[in-house]
Amino acid sequence: MPALAAAALAAGLLGGVHCAGMCGGIVGALSAAARGPALPRQLAFNGGRVASYVVAGSLAGALGALARLSAPAFAMQLLLFALANLLMLLLGLHIAGWGRALLRLEAVGNVLWRRLQPLARRLVPIDTAPRAAAAGALWGWVPCGLVYSMLALALASGDALSGAGVMLVFGLGTLPNLLAAGFAAQKLLAIRRAPWVRRTAGGAIMAFAVVGFARIPGLPDAIAAGWHCIA
Repeated sequence: MPALAAAALAAGLLGGVHCAGMCGGIVGALSAAARGPALPRQLAFNGGRVASYVVAGSLAGALGALARLSAPAFAMQLLLFALANLLMLLLGLHIAGWGRALLRLEAVGNVLWRRLQPLARRLVPIDTAPRAAAAGALWGWVPCGLVYSMLALALASGDALSGAGVMLVFGLGTLPNLLAAGFAAQKLLAIRRAPWVRRTAGGAIMAFAVVGFARIPGLPDAIAAGWHCIA
């Protein structure tokens, strides 16, 4: 669990370019709303969004627990960890600008989002904290490859509580980026969009994936044995 949480936090912090692109428009609109200070709306929106991540993480963790019951537990755990780290690797490639395979995952959530989108429209204008919290709770289900890759970590955690914890840590990691977008911190966002920043962030996430693969019992030896056979 600590390793999964560390990877989720790193992905939340380093995935800022993707977060700003997906949610920057709506969090910017929260600051432009006419009534009262923007900070309560920003915090309420992000609180609702993170709460949705926690719910999704608990469901993914519970599904992981069921998967481990339906097959030999150790083998299933290895498979889930391998899947989680593969998606982390794809996430790093996407953030670095070296691959778009992760975007195909976003089509998976389109069916659910088409049902939720009309509810989100009814909350406009999002000019109070309660409406912002409700909008955030709905926005947490927007199809997003970054979120889906983190749900794979929650799935690998193998229980509902751990899955919820993984997604809570991830959601908290995304806060600095989205608060900066919400308050139009253009200089900070411009730095985060720089190619070298994207590549550094993507490389760091890929490094977490490689470390994750190395931690899977028996996998390094199996890869070494397979490479020896090929050589």
